[in-house]
Amino acid sequence: MEINLVSDTVTKPTQEMLRFMFQAEVGDDVYKQDPTVIELEAKVAEMFGMEAALFFPSGTMANQTAIKLHTQPGEQLIADKYAHVYNYEGGGVSFNSGVSCCLLNGNRGMITAEQVAGSINDPEFYHSPLTSLVCVENTTNKGGGACYDFEEFKKIRQVCETHNLKFHLDGARIWNALVATNDNPKDYGKVFDTISVCLSKGLGAPIGSLLLSDKASIHSALRIRKILGGGMRQVGYLAAAGIYAMDNHIERLADDHRRAKELGTVLEKLNWVAKVEPIETNILIFSVQPHTNETVLMEKLKQKGIFISSMGHGKLRIVTHMDYREVMHTYVLETLEKLVFN
Repeated sequence: MEINLVSDTVTKPTQEMLRFMFQAEVGDDVYKQDPTVIELEAKVAEMFGMEAALFFPSGTMANQTAIKLHTQPGEQLIADKYAHVYNYEGGGVSFNSGVSCCLLNGNRGMITAEQVAGSINDPEFYHSPLTSLVCVENTTNKGGGACYDFEEFKKIRQVCETHNLKFHLDGARIWNALVATNDNPKDYGKVFDTISVCLSKGLGAPIGSLLLSDKASIHSALRIRKILGGGMRQVGYLAAAGIYAMDNHIERLADDHRRAKELGTVLEKLNWVAKVEPIETNILIFSVQPHTNETVLMEKLKQKGIFISSMGHGKLRIVTHMDYREVMHTYVLETLEKLVFN
């Protein structure tokens, strides 16, 4: 039995999802003639109370499109130092948009309105890049699945309006945040100019993200997606997976959160574990004691059929997901409890 806890992107479609995909009615989405894509875009836009949505092959492309929408070359965006748009999108901020990043030292990947306000360059001081965009991530990936307090989003929005900045949400794991906080997704549509949401992480679809905004912005995003090579043809088969995932896989995220917390409870009791970061959703980050070699630990787990990921410097990550079943969870808990280091 192989148990892959490296990421929630490793899931495979269920048999029910595959059957739903095969039954999809499709067309050429480059011509905006794929009815299933149109249905998915309308479904997600309505859920978040936004006017329109556009289907993308990846969350990275959706985020990069949003940044391109909101900025001009030479300008600057504000984000946390852990931000996915800075750390894990191949330098696309500079490559695609010619934009620099003002990185803030937030709490577990989360920044405050006060920090944002203190980091905006004077628009009249032409020696510095013009600040034009604020990007936040919910949940935070590198921050261990942390969830923002929605009130902080509202405060950041006020700062953005005061200083004429755009506000983008990287919502790669927004579904986890919604389940954990019970926030109303329509409130997000009132606060953000653009939102990206991902279907291929917690929801288990094989591919796909969407960018949400007003109709004019999504019309402009269509051209940017084309330039980036994101136009797809009969992609309704994949959009159908997203529809099925939204209808069937959101509430079950609570199981992933429970299992991550139960793993954390066991790890906190082990003498070779130095620290377990707070666990709110499905991402668990922990550090090992100085005498514990993380490479050896990962190899010991690998021999037991358990795969996790290293973040370097003695820090490791476990991500629970829908393919991580209860029988696997029991086995991992027992295995961790029995692991011994001299």
